[in-house]
Amino acid sequence: MTIKILIVDDEPLARDGVKFHLESQVDIEIIGECPNAEKAIDFIQDHKPDLVFLDIKMPGKTGFDVIQEVGTDNMPLVIFMTAYDQYAIEAFQVNALDYLLKPINPTLFYESLNRARTEIKKKQISQYSQQLTDLLQGLNTEPGGIDTQNPERIVVRSHGHVYFVRPQDIQWVEAKGDYVTVHTHNRTHLLRETMRNMEKRLEGAGFQRIHRSLIVKVDLIIELVSMDSGDYEVVIEGGTKLKLSRSYRDSLFAHLNS
Repeated sequence: MTIKILIVDDEPLARDGVKFHLESQVDIEIIGECPNAEKAIDFIQDHKPDLVFLDIKMPGKTGFDVIQEVGTDNMPLVIFMTAYDQYAIEAFQVNALDYLLKPINPTLFYESLNRARTEIKKKQISQYSQQLTDLLQGLNTEPGGIDTQNPERIVVRSHGHVYFVRPQDIQWVEAKGDYVTVHTHNRTHLLRETMRNMEKRLEGAGFQRIHRSLIVKVDLIIELVSMDSGDYEVVIEGGTKLKLSRSYRDSLFAHLNS
């Protein structure tokens, strides 16, 4: 039998890499490529591929959104592709679902492909649908920590625990490389997320960007301290001092005076 494959990834080089690994496979037909989740949803519904190589983190909707909107009962077999994201990987492992880390290791790629071949021949679709359902219910989140049942909450997984952080409990957020540290009144949480996304997610909840690596809850600001350099420090309740960047100073003053 010929296995019909769809490749979904926002990076052209990543799609080319998958195609390169599939070129030598005589039983494979690549029937489409999609650069985003929206097009993938339409393609899967219209063309019904047997197997999808599905990137998780894409601009806009994610790979998990694809599964949710197509529906687990209608979803073909999936091999997930992801940059290193321990939370997602743990979820795939718990639910016995296949995934590939980027950059793709050829040996692991062909092992995943062979497992997919076996599953497609078995046609145990109902069992696979349940695995996808369990994945979505277990994560209950996009890979950035959005609670799909309550989008205002931020989901943080750490050392076997799942924490639900409400915006009103957040004092300030600090960039830490590829992560952000979310500071609440009594705890800090490390979350794999970008500052830009955090800024968007906290819009409308009384937060303001004050530095390229800092977001603060405006209601907690009790003082602005002028420094000799002409810059300011923002002092929030509890005495924490945060640097106010000149590029964000005017927008903060406007917010404080509104």
